[in-house]
Order: sequence, then structure tokens, then C-alpha cells
Amino acid sequence: MTAINGRHFLQIPGPTNVPDRVLRAIDNATIDHRGADFQKLGQEVLAGMKHVFKTKSPVVIFPASGTGAWEAALVNTLSAGDHVLMCETGHFATLWHTMAKKLGLVPEFIDGDWRHGADPAAIEARLAADTKHTIKAVCVVHNETSTGVTSRIGEVRKAIDRAKHPALYLVDTISSLASIDYRHDEWGVDVTVAGSQKGLMLPPGLSFNAVSDKAIAAGKTSKLPKSYWSWEEMLGPNKTGFFPYTPATNLLYGLREALDMLREEGLDNVFARHDRHAEATRRAVRGWGLEILCLNPAEYSSALTAVLMPDGRNEAEFRKTVLDKFNMSLGSGLGKVAGKVFRIGHLGDFNDLMLAGTLAGVEMGLAVAGVPHKKGGIDAAMEYLVSTKTASAKQPAKLSVA
Repeated sequence: MTAINGRHFLQIPGPTNVPDRVLRAIDNATIDHRGADFQKLGQEVLAGMKHVFKTKSPVVIFPASGTGAWEAALVNTLSAGDHVLMCETGHFATLWHTMAKKLGLVPEFIDGDWRHGADPAAIEARLAADTKHTIKAVCVVHNETSTGVTSRIGEVRKAIDRAKHPALYLVDTISSLASIDYRHDEWGVDVTVAGSQKGLMLPPGLSFNAVSDKAIAAGKTSKLPKSYWSWEEMLGPNKTGFFPYTPATNLLYGLREALDMLREEGLDNVFARHDRHAEATRRAVRGWGLEILCLNPAEYSSALTAVLMPDGRNEAEFRKTVLDKFNMSLGSGLGKVAGKVFRIGHLGDFNDLMLAGTLAGVEMGLAVAGVPHKKGGIDAAMEYLVSTKTASAKQPAKLSVA
């Protein structure tokens, strides 16, 4: 049996590394979820999540993966037979589309090449043509985890407005929340979907819906079946910090600690850190002579970078080499890009030395696996990290938006 020394490098784009502070918080004793201590915990995390979503609207927390939050967003706002406009930006947008069909909705895909985000002009044109307002919702993935491509959520909102269309606006931020700047209220989003296991630095198990007044109103007439996923069931008890059923108490302990960490660093500083690490990674990729999957620099993800393998090379074989030789996990290619790309996660609780180790592992892996590349990608990344290393002077933001 081969001995493995040192820590495992988990550099997939989620679940991410869980900070020790969060692990220790989760380790607290479970408490009575009907008692005063839990009420305080519930009030703190519900208020704190409003700050992260940049909203004054309610945030609903479900014990579930992000897939549960997808379903909650759809069943609370729509009815069987409703038409939904969606954008084919990658594997997870495709899965959301599949879920919509299974729920009895009629999703319409705007085709995409998996190298660009949602096209605001195409959305505007389709909505403008929908003069009878058959389309009831527009669904967009903010950061497509399978491709490392973001969509311009604010521009899509403007496109919906220019078309003068009343459709609800639903956005998936599962791999972008608390890593990439996001503004639920300012961008006029009706339902924002998120999960705990990425930028929020928690294990999988919590999912979130930030919901506008318009979305809550839509819930009054929505006819899709819902019980566990019902916002109405949640929003009443949430007003006093409680939940209608047994919540994931210990994960909420961890969430409170993660929110404290985000507050201490300040959200703007968190986003700047992710931007910086993403740029360093892209410089490494270019230094290796490899190609970034995302084609539009305005749509580069700050949470992960998807890298195209040279022709004739399979990403699964390369990733296996990296895991076997250097004890590091990289993200696989998914859906249409399976076998063609590997993904470097650089989000969550992450710093310069962790990134340098990650990129060194990739460069060594390329050499050991015999993948054609140029040497020096790690040098280009390190040069950038050194030249941009500055102390932040920004003040932490307050969590409460009440």
C-alpha cells in the first residue's frame, strides 16, 4: 500500500475546502430547534444570507443540495404547461432544463456553444416576439460550473425590460454566490438559487432561494405540487427565526461561521481575491500554450477555469495522473465537453500559496502525463501574484440589511 503524505488538494469547482473555523462550528452540540438559542441562530443566518445575496427580500433555506433549490424555484412560481425560456450555456443549464420538463413545464432552449454565456440580445428578441406573454419565466445560470463561463445577469435584466415582458427572472448562482459579484435586488432577479458547498465554504447540504415580492405573488397562483419545497410553509416560521420542520442545525452553525468570515474579509475583498486568483490561473494556462474554454473575456469565471486538452488527449487520463502522482483532484469534463476539458477550481477559502501549489501540480501533471505544453505557466502566474499582492484597505461590510 503506497503511503500518501501531506494534505489532499481538492481543486474541483465544488464542493470546496471547508475552513477549520467552519468545521469547528459544525462540531458544536446539537440544540433544541424550538428553543431560544436556535431562534437566535436562525435569525442571524437568515439576515446574513440577505447580505450575501444583496437583497432586502426573504431568503429561504432548505436542507438540500442545489438541485433542491432549482426545484423549489420552479414549483413555487409556475404551473404545469407554463413555458419557460432557458439558455444552453453548459451541463448544469441542461440539467435545469431537464428538470423543468420532468415537472410538466415546457422549457424552450436558446442554443449555445458552451463557450459563451446567455445572450441578452437573443433573449430580448425571443421575448419581444412573445406578444401573448406565453413565456412565464426566464432561467439563466450565472456561473456555469461545467465551462467556466459566466452570464451577464444585469444585461439580461435590461433585455427583459426592453422587451417589456412580464416573465419572472430566475437565476442559478450555485457556483458563484460569495465568489463572484452578484446583486439580486439591483439586477431585478425574482428567484436566486444557491448552494452551500462552494463560495459559502460549507459541506453540501444547504440550499437557498432569495425571493422577490413578485415571485412570492406568483406563488399564490402556482399550481405545481409542493409540500417540502413550499415557500409559504417556510416564510411564516422564518419571520421569528424558526423552521416548519427539523432544520440542519449543525450546518447552520457552520453557515453562521462562514458568514462571519465573509463579513470580516468584506464581500468586495472576497470578489477581488477571486478575480485575482482567476487571472493568475488564466495566465498559467496561456503560459502552458493551452486554451481556455471561455471565449469572451467579459464572461470569464472567477470561480473556476476550464482548460481544453490538446487534440488527441483525454482529460480523464490526465486527471488520473495528477491524482495518482500528486494527490490532487481536478474537475472533470461534463456533458458535451466530457473528455475534452479539465477544470481548475479556485474558489472559496483559498489563498496565493494554495493556488501556487495547485498550478504547480497541474504543470507537473502535464509533464508526467506527456501532454504537449510549454513550460513556465506557473512562473507567469507567480509573477502576476507577486506584482498584485497588496493589502486591502477596505472595511468589512455589515451583514444585516434589515
